[in-house]
Amino acid sequence: MKLSRILSNQNGVSRQQAIRTIAAGQVCVDGEVCTDAAREVSRFESVVVGDQVIQHAVAAYYLMLNKPAGYLSATKDNTHPTVMELVPGELRPHLHIAGRLDRASTGLLIMTNDGNWSRRLTEPAVKIPKVYRVKTLQPISKETEQRFAEGIWFAWEGLTTSPAAIEQLAPCEARVTIFEGRYHQVKRMFHAVGNRVTSLHRECIGGITLPAQLPQGACQRLTPAQVASVPLRD
Repeated sequence: MKLSRILSNQNGVSRQQAIRTIAAGQVCVDGEVCTDAAREVSRFESVVVGDQVIQHAVAAYYLMLNKPAGYLSATKDNTHPTVMELVPGELRPHLHIAGRLDRASTGLLIMTNDGNWSRRLTEPAVKIPKVYRVKTLQPISKETEQRFAEGIWFAWEGLTTSPAAIEQLAPCEARVTIFEGRYHQVKRMFHAVGNRVTSLHRECIGGITLPAQLPQGACQRLTPAQVASVPLRD
């Protein structure tokens, strides 16, 4: 929300009066004087006019979870356990899931209360690489690498996926990098070339890599560098 609007909404003044107050250097955002009335201010930043707090900063949470198989990527479910049961109870009401994994899949799952940040992380147009370790029912053919590099046609969405990369690890195992994260994308891509995924484990999203030492079912906070690795603007 623009700084001038926050002042006019919370301080009971007109938009023009808010702009004049900001221009006069009477407003601080996160402890620093701000004279830009059009500045976008998130709910994670404080706003102070003189000695009056207009907006208290909300704490931002960014967590990674090593998701085990058998858990739904959902906030609640009446039948299956959900990944929210694996995070500290006091954080559960605040978090949403950024980039889901299906119940059988494992690995890196991100949870946050920052909607703008999570949208950038998961938006197909942003092209953040997502790396998966995949096992398949049948050996992975040379044709598969070529087809993935060209992009796979998804009739449901009416689009061709962005080029994906395959690093062969074994006849029926590979590391696959995609740049969109569409619904069941990796499984649907292998299905399109006549194969079936039997195991899917997400290792990495952009600059966020699942640590080898993080046990399944455990979570930890992202570092400031990991949070900053997600671009907020093009």
